[in-house]
Amino acid sequence: MLFVVLVLLALLLITADLNWPRMRDARAYLSLVITPLQWLADVPGRVADDLSDLLVDRSTLLKENEQLKSEQLLLERKAQQIAALTAENIRLRELLQGKARVEDEVMLAELIGVNPDPFLHQVILNRGTEDGAFVGQAVLDAGGVTGQVIATTHYTSRVMLITDARHAIPVEVNRNGFRAIALGKGTYEEIELEHVPDTADVREGDLLITSGLGGRFPRGYPVAVVTGVLRDPGKPFSMVTAKPTARLDKSRQLLLVKTPPQADTTLMAVDGETGAGNE
Repeated sequence: MLFVVLVLLALLLITADLNWPRMRDARAYLSLVITPLQWLADVPGRVADDLSDLLVDRSTLLKENEQLKSEQLLLERKAQQIAALTAENIRLRELLQGKARVEDEVMLAELIGVNPDPFLHQVILNRGTEDGAFVGQAVLDAGGVTGQVIATTHYTSRVMLITDARHAIPVEVNRNGFRAIALGKGTYEEIELEHVPDTADVREGDLLITSGLGGRFPRGYPVAVVTGVLRDPGKPFSMVTAKPTARLDKSRQLLLVKTPPQADTTLMAVDGETGAGNE
């Protein structure tokens, strides 16, 4: 019954709206009264939409934040790689400058291993007999003489550094040509000249270079700089210490001199062993 009444009322209003001109003014006033009710009725929907947008925006922001963090880490890693590549480029440029000092043909090698024994100053390079490496081969870096190859495999070489306690190398003072034998002392920072007469003209700051005697190391390549000369009036020989010019504990790229040794290497004997030492 109520439904029929409402339908009849609706039809009456429609007819009045179509045929009664003042009904339009009445509808305008009626709309003004109903507007607050419509706004209140719309509030739950708008609040739900706002909350939904807020939750979606938060989720999006969290995802974007995670993505930005990931990208930041990737960029930092790339920046570190760029820094490493820049440093490697500088080292390679220095090696090219070092190569210009040597008349013999050389090949580039990279350090791939270090002997963990603190009493053995030896490293492993990624060049072997397949690349032309051989026992007794001189090894250099951008700063000077590093050592010599003492053992080879098909694809790797073992190098004894000039600071190894079993290593010896013929040197001469660049200033006046005085010749001596430089011995390793088991520390990367120091080598010692053997049997230097007390009257020898050797001074602190003198540059020691390879003399070429023994035929193993190219002549004229830097070996060390004299750091101390101790003369004892009661002894016939002076104690001369020097610091290697090569970066023995830092260099990663090295040069192998391809020219095989020509002369007898017994000049580099230490306690009955050759300068290359025995493994």
